Amino acid sequence: MTEPEHIAVYRRVRRVFGDPASRSPDARKRDRASRGETTVPYGTGRDPRELDAVLDALTTTMGWTSPLAKSELLVAWPELVGPEVAAHAEPVTVEDGLLTVRCDSTAWAQQLRSMRTTVLARIAERHPAAGIESIRFLGPDTPSWKRGPRAIPGRGPRDTYG
Repeated sequence: MTEPEHIAVYRRVRRVFGDPASRSPDARKRDRASRGETTVPYGTGRDPRELDAVLDALTTTMGWTSPLAKSELLVAWPELVGPEVAAHAEPVTVEDGLLTVRCDSTAWAQQLRSMRTTVLARIAERHPAAGIESIRFLGPDTPSWKRGPRAIPGRGPRDTYG
């Protein structure tokens, strides 16, 4: 079983930033000196980098690529399935490699179930870091007989008909 997201983020931050003693003002200098590295002004590796390269390095280091890919998948849903299908089907959640999609009607849910392999192939092609392994298409919510704070467990109104 996978651990909750907030615990995973905490563990990644601890792994990246380490113990508090390594964050002292001169810790980086001591670390470089112990490895025998020196810095030279205007030397290699001292040029400024573009913002997207810095953000890519940060998301990779912190382990945020999977959550970002999942959110990009939810935003790019209309491009993946087309505008007509996206008007009738909306992605709801992504958990443990399962994408859940809520459809307007059971007919749309059934149609998308038949297109499942095509949609999965497009997701794997365009958003491989999202880690989507399967898709579940749900129809509209069914009405519930359980209403109000004093709902009684049992068969409901059907048990009084005969």
